[in-house]
Amino acid sequence: MARVFIDHKLGFGSIFKRVKGDTVLANLYIKFKGKEYPVGSPRVKDAERLLCKLRGDFLHEDRQRQKGVKRVVLVSELFDDLLSDYREKQRATLQDAGGYINNHLAPVFADMRCDDLATPDVKAYVRQRLKEGAKNATINRELAILKRAFRLGYTHYPPKVERLPHIEMLPEDNVRKGFVVEEQYRALRDNLPPYLRPLLVVAYHVGNRKGELLGLLWSQVELDAEPPTITLWSGTTKNKKGRTLPIYGEMLDCLREQKRLRDQKYPKCAFVFHLDGQPLQSFRKAWATACKKAGAEGLLFHDLRRSAVRNLTRAGVPRPQAMAITGHKTESVYVRYDIVDFQDLRDAAAKMERFHDGQRQPEHL
Repeated sequence: MARVFIDHKLGFGSIFKRVKGDTVLANLYIKFKGKEYPVGSPRVKDAERLLCKLRGDFLHEDRQRQKGVKRVVLVSELFDDLLSDYREKQRATLQDAGGYINNHLAPVFADMRCDDLATPDVKAYVRQRLKEGAKNATINRELAILKRAFRLGYTHYPPKVERLPHIEMLPEDNVRKGFVVEEQYRALRDNLPPYLRPLLVVAYHVGNRKGELLGLLWSQVELDAEPPTITLWSGTTKNKKGRTLPIYGEMLDCLREQKRLRDQKYPKCAFVFHLDGQPLQSFRKAWATACKKAGAEGLLFHDLRRSAVRNLTRAGVPRPQAMAITGHKTESVYVRYDIVDFQDLRDAAAKMERFHDGQRQPEHL
């Protein structure tokens, strides 16, 4: 049967009338998605209304079909999202996370579907890493990356994963208990090469992290102020908060001599601690050699931080002030750094003995 088209609705469908012989029928029809539908009315508005309804029904059904089609998300996509998140937030651990992913996690998990990853897969990974000789603490750092990646996918909108796999951590006993007593500190200072001695002195007295010291500039040091101070700018510390450190005792003479030598030999060097005018990088070998000569083999530079915490406590510095100097955000971590040695125990025993002696009443004969 012939047709007379009335209107085309921008590709959504068309409105027409049928022709019977030489007569054009009054009622309208529409054509939508290859099918014809009678409108039952000669009014164009009625035809448009039906066309809109059919289009709306089609779009609704299409959306329902799309919901049933699930996009496949691989674990590699979660790893990419995690590294992007670390870059955006300027995480100091970005490089470490990339190493864990590229060297260990990605070869095992990257090509897996997120929905397919299960607890047995994680346990098999842990067994393999233990077999390779990895420590529990190292494996836990890797598992933490995997957990974080899935958490980001779970909280993403729309969600990239529908469930979080159970990832159980291994037990750790890696809390270091090393610290430096005064005699060891002096022996270590005397055995270090001259360019490392100022670094040792400052770390021992105020407990800076190594990264904070290696990046310290002379513009942050006020030797002639009252009192002399070191200012750590916001964003340059681990917790991104700035803080001010006191310069006292041996620190003051040491830093003044360091500045005198800098002004004399390397006036363009902006770094407080340097080697021949160049920023310090790794000094592991020189440190290990000095520790061995000083009878403190195995001592880590970070142990100086524990030593500073211990000395601040024993000097009677109130904990809030001590934490402001060392940069600890929580008391639990600060207390963990406060190491007790045998001399502390002897001092405590002597104090308690004097206390109890004073409490005892003389016996009456």
